[in-house]
Amino acid sequence: MTAQELISSLNLQKHPEGGFYKEIYRSADVLASLPQRFNGATRNFCTGIYYLLADNDKSHFHRIKSDEIWHFYAGATVEIHIIDPHGNYYAELLGADIANGAAFQVVIPAGYWFAAHVLQATSYALCGCTVSPGFEFDDFEMANKEELLRLCPPQAALIDEFCL
Repeated sequence: MTAQELISSLNLQKHPEGGFYKEIYRSADVLASLPQRFNGATRNFCTGIYYLLADNDKSHFHRIKSDEIWHFYAGATVEIHIIDPHGNYYAELLGADIANGAAFQVVIPAGYWFAAHVLQATSYALCGCTVSPGFEFDDFEMANKEELLRLCPPQAALIDEFCL
């Protein structure tokens, strides 16, 4: 299938960070006691989405208040750029090319800034993202370029490319 066929078949919609998504799971159970970093009193135990990046799509730098696990389903390898709360940078490869350092799952800890793109610019990657405690847009923050540059100056070129 092509990226457009997947977008249509899975009824994906544009995501504010870039790429396309559709929520496919939200647990019925709810957590009633949350760490102070969360707005609101409750969260579902877990949520899951399909997430697709195609061609030159980018998932721009953002962070959420929960841990997020990315799962690889199909397509080309994804590079995920990660900056921890202390300004340390590292990258992870998500995909089927295990021999060249990719993994089928990548964990992004709560509060870490991250961005992603498909390494093969003429391809796509269909992924899944599992968030626990469950995702709410109240917990989602797009990066401010100037603030991220102050946090991690050595990655200025990357931050410039992956910030809106």
